Amino acid sequence: MNIHFIGHSTFLLESGGHRLLIDPFIEGNPQATVTLQDALDWKPSAVLISHAHGDHWGNALDFARAGVPLIATAEIATYAARNGATHPVGMNIGGTYRAAWGSVTLTPAWHSSSFPDGTYGGMPTGLIIELGGKRVYFAGDTNLFGDMSLIGARGLDAALLPIGDHYTMGPEEAARTLDLLKPRVAIPMHYGTFPPLTGDPAVFQREGEARGVDVRILKPGEHTTL
Repeated sequence: MNIHFIGHSTFLLESGGHRLLIDPFIEGNPQATVTLQDALDWKPSAVLISHAHGDHWGNALDFARAGVPLIATAEIATYAARNGATHPVGMNIGGTYRAAWGSVTLTPAWHSSSFPDGTYGGMPTGLIIELGGKRVYFAGDTNLFGDMSLIGARGLDAALLPIGDHYTMGPEEAARTLDLLKPRVAIPMHYGTFPPLTGDPAVFQREGEARGVDVRILKPGEHTTL
C-alpha cells in the first residue's frame, strides 16, 4: 500500500489499482500540494469522511456529486444526499462497509462534529481501513482513550494520528496512544496547518521511536509504502 500525504489530515491510500481518499480538505488547505481537479482526476474508489468539520469534510461534495461513493456516518451521508451526492453510504460506529477494494469500519473518536453551516454531523469517528492486505487506523480528530487498546488488538500496520494540540491531542499524548494501538508504523497529521496547531512532529517521533514504533514524518506531497 502507498500512503500519500496531501496535507493536514488528507490522505490518499493506493493499492491494487484502488484509491481511497480520506477527509478531502483540498481547497482552502494551505498545505495541499494538489488542486481539486488533480484529485478528481484520481477517480478514487471511495471518499471516507471522519467527521463534518470543514477541514475534514472539505471538498467531499465535489467527489460525491461526481459519482464517487462517500462513506461516513448516517448524518453525514444524509446531508450529502440532500446536497447532490449520488452514492452516499451512511454507517455508524462499529459498522463495517465492504467493497471490492476492501473494507472500512467506523470507530469512536472523542471530538465534535458539525458542518460549516452549523448542521449537526453526528458522532465523530475514526476509520479502520483494510486495503491491499494492510490494516490502517485513521484516528480522525481525537484525544487518547482507553478503548484504543481494542483497536490495536486487531493488529495495525499503520496508525495516522493527530498531534497538533489545541483541538486534538498533542504529540506527547499521541505518543501515549502507541502503547495501546501498537502499530508497526505511525504517521503524524493535523499539525502546523493553522497557528493553534503547534504540535511538534519531532517530539512525536522521538517518543514513538522510544516505544519501538517506526514513526514516519511526511511532508505534504510525500508518500510512504507499507
